[in-house]
Amino acid sequence: MALSMTAPPTTPVKEEAQQGPPPDSPLTTKEGWRRFVEHEPIPPILLSADERASLSERQRMRADDLRREYHADLPLVNTLTIRKVVATSRLLVQLNRQQISARRGVILSGASGTGKTTALSQLGRAHELAVRKRHPRDRNRLPVLYATVPPAATPRMLAVEFARFFGLSFPARSNITDVVDAVCATAAHVHVDLVLIDELHNLNLASRTGAEASDQLKYFAERLPATFIYAGIDVEAQGLFAGTRGRQIAGRFTVIPASPFSYATNEDRDTWQALVQTLESMLRLHHHKPGTLPNLSKYLFHRTGGMIGSLSQLIRGASVLAIEDGSERITEDLLNIVPIDYAAEQSEKLTSPAKTTTRRRRAS
Repeated sequence: MALSMTAPPTTPVKEEAQQGPPPDSPLTTKEGWRRFVEHEPIPPILLSADERASLSERQRMRADDLRREYHADLPLVNTLTIRKVVATSRLLVQLNRQQISARRGVILSGASGTGKTTALSQLGRAHELAVRKRHPRDRNRLPVLYATVPPAATPRMLAVEFARFFGLSFPARSNITDVVDAVCATAAHVHVDLVLIDELHNLNLASRTGAEASDQLKYFAERLPATFIYAGIDVEAQGLFAGTRGRQIAGRFTVIPASPFSYATNEDRDTWQALVQTLESMLRLHHHKPGTLPNLSKYLFHRTGGMIGSLSQLIRGASVLAIEDGSERITEDLLNIVPIDYAAEQSEKLTSPAKTTTRRRRAS
């Protein structure tokens, strides 16, 4: 199964093209979001041995720095989940344009590390780039609003998050109606038609405040002529579809599950290997032998538990280390020293072939 990637072909670029968004510009501000949309990591050119030898020490250090930055920000792979989220959501945007109310939306739900935020942000990026092509001269148009649900969210906190994206500020004494009205007026002015809400699991629907915050989201969905896309950790288990509110949400939203990759069938293994191969094709290391990572597919699966986030961290980390230690290749020994997240470590303990065999022997 072939997997596509978002990286363009290798071309010469100026050094400043490698620079990404500054760390103080989160996606939850219009400035950070625009930088994210416009930022595209471009593979640096791999110099030949003679070309590299002709560089000064400073030039070599700069070339290595650019490659480290590139590998740390390795282009994303368009996984099945991302493609499904983008296709479903873009269709709903079309269907919702003539709807006055009861617009349809999408909820992306799954465990941590399964690529929910990545899918959400890539959807927004794809949509905004498409809108820019249709309206190339309208630089004031801002078709996507991206916000996260803060912990223990209240209705006012949610409204303020929406306002913060646009850069709106209010006196401390302003009431929530003022904030909501300003947000809706601004969103209409800049033609927002896609609203992305991440960290939906932070809504505690069992509490009065959480239920009111959920109602506030629904109110925004009624006021704004936009398609709402939510993402959160196992939102079904949070009671999102329980009670009267839940039945209404269930009747308007399509749920797309985000789950780890599987390794159970030949098709699963081929899909995972294709993912690994695609990631390997993006590497810019002088001595890495193509086919090394696909040959380690089984190891990589058990090391990461099939989590796309963990796999990305593992390969990006190994790439940076390979440049720093001068080996310029990724090996299993190098991968072993790259730290991974706790969830992947626990999955490795449970699924490692050697440890599985040991447990079976003890059980017998």
